[in-house]
Amino acid sequence: MNMANTMSESVSGAAVDVTTKAGTKAGAKTGIAFLGCGYVADFYQQTYANHQDSLTLHGIWDHDRARLEKFSAFYKLDCYASFEEMLADPEVEIIVNLTNPHAHFATSKRILEAGKHVYSEKPLAMEIDQARELVALAEEKGLQIVSAPSSVLGPAAQRLWQAVRERELGTPRLVYAEIDDGLIHKMGYENWLSSSGAPWPAKDEFYTGCTLEHAGYMLSWLVAMFGPVTEVVSMASLCIPDKGGDTPENYTTADFSCALLRFESGMTARLTNSIIAPHDHRLRIFCDEGELCAHEVWNFHTEVEAYPLARNKIQRGMEKFLHMRPKRKLAVAKNPKTKFAEGGHPMDFVRGVADMAAAVRMGRPARLGGAFSLHITEVTLAIQYPEIYGTPYVPQSRPAQIEPV
Repeated sequence: MNMANTMSESVSGAAVDVTTKAGTKAGAKTGIAFLGCGYVADFYQQTYANHQDSLTLHGIWDHDRARLEKFSAFYKLDCYASFEEMLADPEVEIIVNLTNPHAHFATSKRILEAGKHVYSEKPLAMEIDQARELVALAEEKGLQIVSAPSSVLGPAAQRLWQAVRERELGTPRLVYAEIDDGLIHKMGYENWLSSSGAPWPAKDEFYTGCTLEHAGYMLSWLVAMFGPVTEVVSMASLCIPDKGGDTPENYTTADFSCALLRFESGMTARLTNSIIAPHDHRLRIFCDEGELCAHEVWNFHTEVEAYPLARNKIQRGMEKFLHMRPKRKLAVAKNPKTKFAEGGHPMDFVRGVADMAAAVRMGRPARLGGAFSLHITEVTLAIQYPEIYGTPYVPQSRPAQIEPV
């Protein structure tokens, strides 16, 4: 099948006009393709609808033929016959790598060697030397490589960042950041299916570890706001070695980590990750004049609130004994037309791909480009594996400040 001349269909069912490079519309949109059709692929396919004015999805491929055909049939998408055919498609500029984390390095390397840009699900790679090799290869070939998550580009993150920049509650001094998800292995995940019917990959999730899977959501916000991490002090442990039938063989991956982070700006943060403690995805920034709080970092439109400092005995008493504080909501620029994935967290998973595509078209680095993504990967690995990277650990990567949206 010649993928370059076909028509793909969005989750909403609206056809997207695709013209080959010989046609008049060739330069209007950036061609992309999805590599991998597992659980997370539904989240990308369903939020691709937000960006059809700038992106064209030309096709998909997965090494599991049954999974590929099921996903393709559900969304009425075109399939490539092979990875090689995807790599050879001249209409595709960016390949979105949605493979298993342990396959990210090998697959992203092949994509870069084929002359395509890469947007990869997190982490960039499972080892820091591999991540460095990918970023160096992209630079050598004049390509871009970006790693998820891209939630820092969402309106809630941008509003919190604005409050920090403008010192709405004075100078920020300390951060508490939590990515706790509760006892996942007791939540009936066996029934968690994506819209197309892909099961939640429990064994892979447990083996990869909640820190590598989740820390980037907080780290990307923090690095954007406070600059690179200059020191990591971490402890990580496996609190529950037996998670039932999907416990990986020789399972040693930490299901809890706690890190103290020092940033180039001087800010100090405590970041926890676990699949033990009850659900808590708050980002709290303590300032001279009170607290800034984003309540759910996995929600593009989460409430962002300011809690002014208690100034008198009555206010302090209400806070201490009644857990009541005055607050004001910081307006988040919500777009009611933004589509979120069914059954998934309210995040626009393709926003990072769209930002990358815009950067490629304008000839500038993507906001979350190679240096930034490498830094997030390096810090995450140092948090999850203090026994390998040492603690305290000093990251070698130093990305430049990224620009707000």
